[in-house]
Amino acid sequence: MSESPPLPDTPVTPPARPAADVLPPRPDDADKAAAAATAGNTGTTRGGGLRPLLLRLHFYAGVVIGPFLLVAAVTGLAYTATPQIESIVYEHELKVTPRGAAEPLSEQVAAAERAVPDGTLLSVTMGAGPTDSTRVTFAKDGLAEGYTLTAFVDPYDHEVLGTLETFGQWLPARAWLDDLHRNLHLGEFGRNYSELAASWLWVEVLGGLALWAGTPRNRQRLRRLVTPAGGAKGRRRTMSWHGAVGLWASIGLLGLSATGLTWSGHAGTSIGEVQDALGGSTPAVSTALPAVGSAKEDSGRTRDVGIDAAVASAHDAGLRGVLVITPPAGADTAYVVKENTRSWPVRQDSVAVAPATGEVTQTLRFDDFPLLAKLTRWGIDAHMGLLFGLVNQIVLALLAIGLIAMILWGYRMWWLRRPTRSEGFALGRAPARGAWRRIPGRVLAPAVVLAAVIGYYLPLFGLPLLVFLVVDVTVGVVRRRRAGVAA
Repeated sequence: MSESPPLPDTPVTPPARPAADVLPPRPDDADKAAAAATAGNTGTTRGGGLRPLLLRLHFYAGVVIGPFLLVAAVTGLAYTATPQIESIVYEHELKVTPRGAAEPLSEQVAAAERAVPDGTLLSVTMGAGPTDSTRVTFAKDGLAEGYTLTAFVDPYDHEVLGTLETFGQWLPARAWLDDLHRNLHLGEFGRNYSELAASWLWVEVLGGLALWAGTPRNRQRLRRLVTPAGGAKGRRRTMSWHGAVGLWASIGLLGLSATGLTWSGHAGTSIGEVQDALGGSTPAVSTALPAVGSAKEDSGRTRDVGIDAAVASAHDAGLRGVLVITPPAGADTAYVVKENTRSWPVRQDSVAVAPATGEVTQTLRFDDFPLLAKLTRWGIDAHMGLLFGLVNQIVLALLAIGLIAMILWGYRMWWLRRPTRSEGFALGRAPARGAWRRIPGRVLAPAVVLAAVIGYYLPLFGLPLLVFLVVDVTVGVVRRRRAGVAA
């Protein structure tokens, strides 16, 4: 007889299963690695989900701003050799053979004025050593804006060795390379290129450091993060070199970015305003003469003790090295004698000297400069390779070569990300979009405010960033609509 089926209301108890079937299986090492990779790609690692967004910004900024950085690095590399180029090309004008005592400075200036009869005397620069010629600089009609005409005089017989068009203290070769680096010989419009590069260099460096810091590491992997991976191949090897060189060069590149911005067109104005508001502007001696108390003293103002007496007063005040003397601009102004030693230790002391008496009316020591003014002076001189001489030049050259290499490695990594089986030409894939939507509001809101503030003061950072965002959002909307139509 067959067994009766259970009643409908009677619960059926499922067969017992081992505990291992009830609990989720423990992942093996491969599963752990995949989970970690997924977590990194979805922004759930440390940093509040910022890593995917930083990766996307680092990628797009590198692709778009890379050419500007590359030009700045190449022209900067050429600029590092300008002291040696000048010493070779202009040896005849710069160097003399010592023979006895030097002629009075006034006679040297008179010889230069005879050689440039239609010029207006601006300044006289005394060489620091016995083999240096004296430079006498004039304003002259017909020169490009910012340029002057400098006569080079042998101090031992006041022979004029030659005249050259100069830009500040730069001779023609350095002035040409300086102009190439600053604006590609395109004038004020061209300065936007170098400011764009300086405005984004620090972003790329800090973004790369943040990505490096967010990489999971242990003792075995730490060495690979600071030195290129020896056994790696392909894109992994390129990324290893890109990251290691970027890490070692980061401090120098940040310094170049900051100092480059200080004399840029748009950001430089904002930085100057902030520096002035903080009391860090560079001071200068006053050329105004003290008030006179009698008609006799007033008549004495027309006398001039001469440039040699002014230099002697400056020497008595402790000024040494390369001296730049600016003659009085009028009857009520003083001589200004300033040290122009821009190598370490920097000597930028200056004095004002009354023409009638040769007395020092005001003294300004570099030690008394505000800290921000000192930092600006040191930073600019280091950027130009002046602060530590040949060592400074070598460091700048290595930084330029490192930046060039990192840019080329970056483009190679992009190329290696391209689809290999697609037909026709294809570019490398960009990091996944939409990362900002996974960032908590408490992190995203301050980041947006900070970017807006920085963009206000650094417009060639803010405007390109805004363009990136508009283009990225537009492309995303278009792709979603196409996907919707296709579905």
